[in-house]
Amino acid sequence: MNALKIAATGMAAQQTRVDVISNNLANMSTTGYNTRRAEFADLHYQQLTRAGTINAADGTVVPAGVQMGLGARPTAVSINVAQGALSQTGGDLDIAVEGRGYFEVTLPSGVSAYTRDGALKRTGDGLIVTSDGFPLVPNTTIPEDARSISINADGEIFAYFADRIEPENLGQISLAGFSNEKGLEAMGSNLFLETNASGPATIGTAGTEGLGFFRQGFLEDSSVDPVREITELIEAQRGYELNAKVITAADQMLGATTQIR
Repeated sequence: MNALKIAATGMAAQQTRVDVISNNLANMSTTGYNTRRAEFADLHYQQLTRAGTINAADGTVVPAGVQMGLGARPTAVSINVAQGALSQTGGDLDIAVEGRGYFEVTLPSGVSAYTRDGALKRTGDGLIVTSDGFPLVPNTTIPEDARSISINADGEIFAYFADRIEPENLGQISLAGFSNEKGLEAMGSNLFLETNASGPATIGTAGTEGLGFFRQGFLEDSSVDPVREITELIEAQRGYELNAKVITAADQMLGATTQIR
C-alpha cells in the first residue's frame, strides 16, 4: 500500500506552501518585497500496464494502461515580480523605483548585490548607503554643508547650498536590469545576488532600456495581498487535513488486515 507514502508527500508539500505563505505575511510591511509562490509537480509513476501495450495475438492495444502516481514534490518557490504601491514619505533619501530595475550596492566582500529598497541613509562622511551600511553604486558623497538634495526622475543628484543659487550635480544613480528577475538569489535584508538563471546585470540609466524612473520622497510598499494570502493559507490547511485523513484511512485498512484470523 503506497497511500501512506503518497499522503506523506502531500502533507510535506502543503507544509512547504504554508511556510511560503507565512513568510509572505511576515513581510507585509517590508519595503519593496515581492510575494513568493510555492510550485509543485507530481512524482514519477509506476507503469503497471503501459499504454499502447499489445494485449492479444491479434494486435489489440491497451488504450490507457495503469499508471500509479507516487505523490507530489516541490519544484520551485518563485517570485511574483510586481510593482508595489508607492507611499509618500517626504524623505530626501527615500527613493522608489517606478517600473523595472534594481539599485546596485557593494557588499563588504566587494560583490555587487541588488535591491528595490530605496530607504537610503547618509554616513558621517556623507556617503549614500543602505540601511545596513552598504554603499550605493556609483559611490556618491553629499557635502557636509549641503542644505538639501534633490533627485530627479533620471536619478541625477543635485545638492543645494546656502551661499549658492545654482545646485551642484553630485552624480547619477544607475539601475540594474535582468533578463530573468525570478532567477535572482535572495540573501535577506532585501538584497539579491546575480545567478546564472537571472543572467548578468545590465546597468543603465533610468528611463532607458526598459528600466523605470525614480521618485524621490517615496518608498515602494510590499506587494503582499493579505486577503489572497489568507485564502491560500486556508486552502493549504484543508489540503494538509485531507492528506492526514488519507493516512488515517490507510492505517485503519492496514489494521483491519492484521486483525484477520
